[in-house]
Amino acid sequence: MARALSQDLRDRVVAATDDGISCRAAAARFGVGVATAIRWRQMARQNGRAIAGKPGGDQRSSKTDVHADRITAMLAENGDITLAEIQSGLAAQGVHIGIGTLWRFFDRRGITRKKRPGTRSSRTVPTS
Repeated sequence: MARALSQDLRDRVVAATDDGISCRAAAARFGVGVATAIRWRQMARQNGRAIAGKPGGDQRSSKTDVHADRITAMLAENGDITLAEIQSGLAAQGVHIGIGTLWRFFDRRGITRKKRPGTRSSRTVPTS
């Protein structure tokens, strides 16, 4: 993922567009994309300044959080249920969520889905 461009560059592009230069000309002048210059100008008009947002983060957790009650009810009903079974149970209710999304849902809550208990360490041979 590319790094965010500097705040100084953002301010110079917005200042140039405020002085009457088109977004295309400002983009060419400062070496940024046309869409970037347009987006920065729109942000500056709405918020007063084009400030970079926080990078990264989970963008899709809200999809599973809406159905958290259903998922935890399935888990409480059958503690030995697999992620694939949870996925198919949700699909039967009209909710289509991927296995990876379900895994992240459980990971955020610290719920493990390991089926067998951990084995004790071997003194002679590393265990897998």
